[in-house]
This record gives sequence, C-alpha cells and structure tokens, in this order.
Amino acid sequence: MARPLKAKIKPAAAGSTKTDGERLLRFYRQMTKIRLFEEQVNQLYTSAKMPGLAHLYIGQEAVAVGVCEALKRDDYITSTHRGHGHCLAKGASVDRMFAELLGKEPGYCRGKGGSMHIADQETGNLGANAIVGGSAGIATGAAMSAKMRGSGQIAVCFFGEGTLGQGVLYEVMNMASLWKLPILYVLENNQYNEYTHYRETTAGELQTRPEAFGIQTESIDGQDVGLVYTTTHRLAERARQGEGPAFLICDTYRFHGHHVGDINRSYYRSKKEEEDWKSKRDPVKLLAARLKERKVVDDKALAAIEQEIRLEIEAGVQFALNAPYPEATEVDQHVYV
Repeated sequence: MARPLKAKIKPAAAGSTKTDGERLLRFYRQMTKIRLFEEQVNQLYTSAKMPGLAHLYIGQEAVAVGVCEALKRDDYITSTHRGHGHCLAKGASVDRMFAELLGKEPGYCRGKGGSMHIADQETGNLGANAIVGGSAGIATGAAMSAKMRGSGQIAVCFFGEGTLGQGVLYEVMNMASLWKLPILYVLENNQYNEYTHYRETTAGELQTRPEAFGIQTESIDGQDVGLVYTTTHRLAERARQGEGPAFLICDTYRFHGHHVGDINRSYYRSKKEEEDWKSKRDPVKLLAARLKERKVVDDKALAAIEQEIRLEIEAGVQFALNAPYPEATEVDQHVYV
C-alpha cells in the first residue's frame, strides 16, 4: 500500500497567528474523522455487517468538536443516541469504536453497548444514552461530584431539542442553578424531533426555558466550529470559577435521516431544505474554505489529510471485523442492577 501524502501546513497569513491556524487544522482533522467514520458506519449497516441501528452525526460535527476541544481530558461529558461524534471528539479511537458497534470484545464496552451506549471513562465520557434526556441527571450529578471534591472539573451534557419536552431536564437545571454546579448544557438543535419539526412540539422560544432558572443562555450557529469553541471555552472557564451552569443552543442539522434506515424523508422535510444545508452550511466545507482563505493549507494538503484519515478508518474497520466476539460467559459480567 502506498504511503499517504503528509499534509504540509503553510505559514499563517498576516494578521493571524500560527496557533490559530494549528487549532483550526486540528478541528478540521477531527471533524473529517467523524464524517468519514459515520459514512463507514452507514456502509457497515447497509452491508448487514453491523447489528442494530445507528443514528448518524453527519452535519453536526462542528458542535462535538468545538465543545470537546474546549474541555480538559478529565472533564465529563454525557452523550445521546446520536453520540459517535461526541465519543470521537472527546478522544475515543476509531478501532475500538468500530469494535463496539460490531459487538466485538475489544470495544469500549466489550461489545455490550453497541451504537447507543458507548462509554469511555479514560476520556471522561460517562456514556451515550438511548433515552431522550436520559443523561441529564447523570451529567448534573457528575458536576455536583466535581464541585464537592473541588476537582476543578466540569460536566457537559449533550442533548437534542426533543429533550425540552422531558421533565428531568428542568429538575436538574433547577438544582444546578441553585447550587451553582459546574455544568454546561449543550442543546444540539438539529431542527427535528425524529420526524417532526421542533416548532410543532416546543412552544415559545428555546432560550427562555433555561433563562427562567437564572441560567446564562447563549444561542449560536452550530455549524461554525470556531464560534462553538470560543463560546464553550468562555462558558467552561466561567463554570470552573464557580459562577454556575450555562446553557448553549447550537443551531445545526443532521444531513441524513433520524437513523440509518430513514431513507425516504420527503414526508417530513423537503429535498430542497436538505440540499440548502448541505451546500451552504456544511461545517466541514465551511472550515475547509476558512483554512484556505487564511492560507493555512491548500486543496492538496486537505486532500492529503482526508487520505490519512481514510486509511485510519479503513484500518479500524478491519480491526473490528477481525476481532473476536466476547465469550458467552461474559453475559452477566459488568452488569449492574
């Protein structure tokens, strides 16, 4: 196999710093890794190699990367049923991720978690959750633990706009505000609660709900990874200083269906809407254009980066396909009731 071309980073343009360019390039690598990982997940599903369903994160990469790059390794996150992007952005490796998706023993949960229940304690990932809003209490509890221990850690709770219909979110936000817990609630508004536009299920304005608890709330373009990063970094440092929780609304969009089997979507959203988001608000393309505009990289360098990541993804898939399944004797191990 030919060696992949190594991306050469050009000197930063006048008026920008090398650090900014390197950071943006790292964001691009991470977002591209998530994009290509999810494309491969779709192929594994359609080729009947992966058991169960998966919910692709394609189109939302800037949120996971922008948030997680602003965190420390030991900061906590909780994820959702659409959580592969969060896991990878927080530091998970593609080979063990694929192994988990295929139910193999080397997976992060020894093949028992699958797509919707991956956790990685080493990187602070307390786990994905298939229940809408199901991790809100876990994340808030982790924040409470961090405050009681004086560890300086914060917790981030990722969830979709459908969670605004779940009572547990309001219970924990009330406690987090009263006790000034170091937590950031990140709402990924990808516009649809499964197959229904959020405007048909959520009354009023999204930001007024957390504001009612006295929680600092900001609403931003979730397709701009740089904006997500700087906003998260500021809110995270605010939480570390004991100033309490914050609520971040990221406007984003899932390019594919609710899950990998959701192919014909015309009955709930138009093809034109999808194409507009893909052509005008693709976070990976927007960042690539920004990198080229700042003369950090050129098209050749971007192609080399993609080639490197594709090889990593391919190696991860082969690792997972060749990995053994867990022994039947493990069925009652690592299970808590």
